[in-house]
Amino acid sequence: MRYALLCHFNERAWSDIPPAERDVIMERYHAVIDELHKQGRHRLSSQLGSVTEATAVRSGRGSDGSERAERPLTDGPFVETKEHLGGFHVIEAANLDEAIEAASRIPTLPAGGAVEVRPLAS
Repeated sequence: MRYALLCHFNERAWSDIPPAERDVIMERYHAVIDELHKQGRHRLSSQLGSVTEATAVRSGRGSDGSERAERPLTDGPFVETKEHLGGFHVIEAANLDEAIEAASRIPTLPAGGAVEVRPLAS
């Protein structure tokens, strides 16, 4: 079964970590992904750009249900949250426990990150 590991982190907190420490975290991060790849479990990964570069697309309908002439767009940051989606991985796992075990090795966790584990819909 495929699972998405959605990696969240506070961008401001990340920028407050000294660069040398961030480099160590990222080296560990790449080692985890390399291990999953060698096991044949890694399918896809991507780091996302900054939340400040994001654009949110909202419904183009007014409160009365009518279609608006323009679709409302919002420049980021737009989510009322301290943690931002910074990247994701798609992995193969036999079950949720195995996916959680893989997520628990993500090295940004001890630095204050969070990893949401979600099964991919078929």
